[in-house]
Amino acid sequence: MKKTLIGVLPLYDKEKESYWMLPGYMKGIEAAGGIPVMLPLTTDPDAILSIADTFDGFLFTGGHDINPQIYGEPVDPVCGARCEERDVMEKLLFNHAIEQDKPAFGICRGLQLFNALLGGTLYQDLPTQRTSAVRIEHKQTPPYTIPVHNVYIEQGNPLYEIVKAESLKVNSYHHQGIKKLSSQLVAAAVAEDGLIEAVVMPEKRFVLAVQWHPEFNYQIDDSSFRLFKAFVQACSPKQ
Repeated sequence: MKKTLIGVLPLYDKEKESYWMLPGYMKGIEAAGGIPVMLPLTTDPDAILSIADTFDGFLFTGGHDINPQIYGEPVDPVCGARCEERDVMEKLLFNHAIEQDKPAFGICRGLQLFNALLGGTLYQDLPTQRTSAVRIEHKQTPPYTIPVHNVYIEQGNPLYEIVKAESLKVNSYHHQGIKKLSSQLVAAAVAEDGLIEAVVMPEKRFVLAVQWHPEFNYQIDDSSFRLFKAFVQACSPKQ
């Protein structure tokens, strides 16, 4: 049986001028039965279209902040480091994936990217721009395998069908988050303080993103592994 080939968006270190990758993104896909391939960082439209045509699905990784200009806002000083090449490449690749109905799985930045590209907005910095009566930890310290807050999932939601639970305890490492949800997305999980922690695009085969980090604990947390498994299964070529 032919194994599923999944493109993994690269991480970028500007100071070292290097592409890099967290092993958990790759190993999570491997453990679920797919073959992960780290993609080049390119803004060449023809190359990106060839990538979209070649792979069975795409994992949009964490990393840099999204440029607020994508969702129509000026850059606030509290916004973190950005990578223009990632923004350009991921926008083109995501659009191709949507057009071709190829599975797209977003993690952390990936969730924020999906929302911004589909017309939603973001908090550029949760601690300074968002208030809530319930205070929870969204940017934990290591080890990142330890869950720090709950998220709640409604039955009937595609995410519920994957994890088979109405609540999960998740890890958390982010300072941005969804402010206005895109009209093309549905909230799939919400944190105790009301922040949207997962989204789905219901009419597509598999467009799902989570704010937490299953790549850090898929080996010890069944719900995290189920996310990778569902993604790889959705990407599997039809026999």
